[in-house]
Amino acid sequence: MTATSGGDQAPGGANEAPVRRFGKLIRLRPEHREEYLRLHAEVWPEVLATITACHLGNYSIFLEGELLFAYFEYTGEDYEADMAKMAADPVTQRWWRLTDPCQEQTGGVVPGEWWTPMREVFHHD
Repeated sequence: MTATSGGDQAPGGANEAPVRRFGKLIRLRPEHREEYLRLHAEVWPEVLATITACHLGNYSIFLEGELLFAYFEYTGEDYEADMAKMAADPVTQRWWRLTDPCQEQTGGVVPGEWWTPMREVFHHD
């Protein structure tokens, strides 16, 4: 999963990067629904470790009808470098070869993105 958008949020401590929140959208192909749900019921530990190593936290994927909504928070200092690191990971590449065929891009896709980035319009802590 890659992204280029997301707003900076309230900074943490003096030496901490601000938390950036991301919302993303993609369509789940109905014929792959059960496979996708099965895969995400038992996400590989190596994939989870890469997500964590790339400074993504509070990561959730929600399903409504045929739409998948992903939410995560980025706490690193170089999002593009961390996403390149994730994309270069061989285990993550294998995971994506299983999950990508289950998904279909939406009409608002951005070049270079698989999931459609969403614009945050409201947040309250």
